[in-house]
Amino acid sequence: MELDLIDVHFDLKSIKPRELEEALEDPFGLRLLPDQESGESRFYALGRTVADRLLFVCFWTDGKRTRVIAARPMSAGESRFYERKYAEFK
Repeated sequence: MELDLIDVHFDLKSIKPRELEEALEDPFGLRLLPDQESGESRFYALGRTVADRLLFVCFWTDGKRTRVIAARPMSAGESRFYERKYAEFK
């Protein structure tokens, strides 16, 4: 996956590119598809990093590149949803 981090709407010092890759590649992560425009699919993802940090990531992809639009720590509700889905896979 090639990450495109141009014009991001978050601080790259608080969430590192490595953490974004880990959250997006989380085998138990959840991806939600809100809409599609002009051949580019935009997603919301809930994922966990290797350091056990839970992240919410908004991104689009054209199948080759992944452009991160926004990222932040998960809210309490998102975290509960992720943990409930994670428990179903275990």
